[in-house]
Amino acid sequence: MPTEKYRLEVSVQVQYLKDESDPSQDRYVFGYKIHITNASHVAVKLLRRHWYISDAGGNQEEVEGEGVVGEQPTLAPGESFEYSSGCALSVPFGSMRGRYLMAAEDGTQFDADVPEFFLIGPRTLH
Repeated sequence: MPTEKYRLEVSVQVQYLKDESDPSQDRYVFGYKIHITNASHVAVKLLRRHWYISDAGGNQEEVEGEGVVGEQPTLAPGESFEYSSGCALSVPFGSMRGRYLMAAEDGTQFDADVPEFFLIGPRTLH
């Protein structure tokens, strides 16, 4: 198991995209911006992503693939990378969580978890 020397700090900002959504057609679109900082003492490369998307209607989806937004960024110690993406749900509330498969410059591969974050549309919480 990798030691603490392999670590990413991940933060997420979510926004409901009203102009791209159509509640009358059960379409709720969310944009999210992810900020990744390499908190390791070695350079790391983001190889793959794996997302788990759930909504309040009981739907679940897994999405995985190489890199993020067509890139496989390499981050030196302390360096950051930010990207934006999005997803559409059929109900106004859901959540996402996931992980990145990373490779350290010494060849060690490790998973970096992305904690669960919530997708909340209009008038869903009082």
